[in-house]
Amino acid sequence: MIYYFSATGNSKYVAEKIAGALGDEARSIQGCDGRLSRSDVIGFVTPTYVWGLPEIVKRFFSALVAEQPGYAFLVATYGTSPGFTGEQARKLLGERDLSLDALFSVRMPDNWTPAFDLSDPDKVAETNRKADEEVSEVIGRIERRDHGNFMRRAMPYFTSRVSLPEYEKMRKTSHFTVDDTCIGCGLCARKCPDRAIEMRDGRPVWVKERCIMCLGCLHCCPKFAIQYDDRTREHGQYRHPGTRV
Repeated sequence: MIYYFSATGNSKYVAEKIAGALGDEARSIQGCDGRLSRSDVIGFVTPTYVWGLPEIVKRFFSALVAEQPGYAFLVATYGTSPGFTGEQARKLLGERDLSLDALFSVRMPDNWTPAFDLSDPDKVAETNRKADEEVSEVIGRIERRDHGNFMRRAMPYFTSRVSLPEYEKMRKTSHFTVDDTCIGCGLCARKCPDRAIEMRDGRPVWVKERCIMCLGCLHCCPKFAIQYDDRTREHGQYRHPGTRV
């Protein structure tokens, strides 16, 4: 079984490609009660947020109830660096008496559009083309049951001293605004993995001080009415073309 979290489709796409190659199933961690299916191979696919694991993935790992499979691995999708996701995952899973045999990474378009520009479709497509090559390499290693840390551009765990406080600041929902193009469809509220959005009088309202900060609401909005600070509009929206989220 391949478990994943994905807001814009990158990690879901990778999980589905790996599961398809292994004749297995890809399953979202959203709604999963933490009891993993018995399987000889278990994989986790996660995006990288500020060089570490998203809050929702940390919660999932901290609540797992499972027996050690024959082979376990983690794949981190990332834009600039997978950071310390591998070490962080190993630490959290170790507290549940689970170990990872292999760590992998796949570079994909970075959907953190407050900083990264995804407005050029050709550039995005090229990044995804190269990502497919990396996914094929990862699949080959998984099929051979390779052991080790195969992450590219990873960072040591001490970088968490910088990234974790920064992630907490970025998670503040006060960064979000909604402009007048909003049509009140409610898609953002339905898609929010943290249930941080409610529709009130036909408008989305963030009802939590912090969310996961996946930006799924911004990227799924059909009118691009949701913004995060003042640079996201010029940087565009993104969803992976190879899957549905």
